[in-house]
Amino acid sequence: MSSTTCLILLISAVLLSAPTPAAGDSSTVYEVLESYDFPVGLLPKGVTSYELDPSSGKFSVYLNKSCSFTIDGYALKYKSTITGTISTDRIKNLKGIQVKILFFWVNIVEVTKDDDDDELEFSVGIASASFPVDSFYESPQCGCGFDCVNIDVAGKKSREIRLKLVVPFSFKFN
Repeated sequence: MSSTTCLILLISAVLLSAPTPAAGDSSTVYEVLESYDFPVGLLPKGVTSYELDPSSGKFSVYLNKSCSFTIDGYALKYKSTITGTISTDRIKNLKGIQVKILFFWVNIVEVTKDDDDDELEFSVGIASASFPVDSFYESPQCGCGFDCVNIDVAGKKSREIRLKLVVPFSFKFN
């Protein structure tokens, strides 16, 4: 699996666990992620709502349905509700995001940001993988990740072409 795919999977997990604005707050879940020093690309496009308890950091993020896509050979699944606890540079107790590693689906349980190395580390419990933060500046789209087919005004299909940074990665076993 490529490092970019692993990074996107882990980022998606983190973004889905992003907090919801308090009553009267009009911040988007993506803006809330940024306020905790995380990039928006941790969550896919299309979050319908979120809830956040600012005193505890507990959050729930809602999609209109479950979401899956493949990025650089890595398959990701997001449940329609993602929960966890967020604080600056750390999302823990994450539930609702899975990545396929080899033949197994595993839960992403924690995402941390290391500002010194400008990396995000995604943990599945017994193993973790680190990816550059700049790989998560854009949110993937449910169903197609970054390889979406667009329909232009004339009704013709077109494909956006994106350059992908290939970064070597490795898993660390805890």
